[in-house]
Amino acid sequence: MKSITFTLFTFQCIERFEKNGRFSTAHLYKCALHSFSLFLKKASISFLDLTRDCLKAYEQWLEDQGKLPNTISTYLRMLRSIYNKGIDHGLAPYKRRLFHNVYTGVDIRHKKSLDRNDIHTLLYKDPGSETLRKTQLAARLSYQLCGMPFVDLTHIKKSDIEGDTLEYRRMKTGTTVRVRLLPQTVETIHYLKKKMAGKGTTREKSPTLLHLFHCDHSFRSLKGYIEYQTALRQFNAHLGRLSKKLRIQKHITSYTLRHSWATAAKYTGAPIEMISELLGHKSIKTTQIYLAAFDDNELAKVNQRVYNYTEEYL
Repeated sequence: MKSITFTLFTFQCIERFEKNGRFSTAHLYKCALHSFSLFLKKASISFLDLTRDCLKAYEQWLEDQGKLPNTISTYLRMLRSIYNKGIDHGLAPYKRRLFHNVYTGVDIRHKKSLDRNDIHTLLYKDPGSETLRKTQLAARLSYQLCGMPFVDLTHIKKSDIEGDTLEYRRMKTGTTVRVRLLPQTVETIHYLKKKMAGKGTTREKSPTLLHLFHCDHSFRSLKGYIEYQTALRQFNAHLGRLSKKLRIQKHITSYTLRHSWATAAKYTGAPIEMISELLGHKSIKTTQIYLAAFDDNELAKVNQRVYNYTEEYL
């Protein structure tokens, strides 16, 4: 078995990811390695440091730090990914079910979607500020485009729109998504472009993008990734201010819009297969994670309808 540390191997993986334009994955690896190093109080980690007891203690340490279940899961899944790659390269000893006793799932109980009243308020109530109106238009567009992720919004091309149809490839998965543009959506795009007109005119611009946001380079380049991350942080910060201004008592990010659209589609009776296709997911399992669980009142209504149906038959 070759001799190389877990830490050095992780940096090699990060370098390969960055060369391939997978900057988001590289960032997650960096965060997981940094967190695990802090826990172990070691700058250099060995593959032998990964034991069941160590990982369980690390999970508890993350909980004590106030990390949410999905954050804990992300860190542990990144460590597991590095460990598995280490095994494939003959660098790590195989330990059966090493990550079996730590949480690597997705906590669907952490509700990320807004209810009908809140989403309507967020998208349409006047915030009384020009800056917040731009944010509101961007949020409305994301929602009207079936919960389109912010990264895809920043990379919409003029050639993606033909007639009343938008067809694009998701930046994250490469999945092709087709969305029929509603008249209201076309109107939102028009207003948003008008709001952004004249912004950043001294910057180099891609001639193909619609430039609805301050992102002019490909997400797959380092410059483009940094540019996108900056725009995303600003957008989420503005969403926070918008929700506070509109007195919405929930934490809102760009992905709240995506989850909210998926949940609204489910409540209106859309089949999960259609929701999955419009979200651009490769798997229905991913879609199920997005969908908020029905609350007790809704479930009770369904049960009552079934009961009434049976009683009427009798």
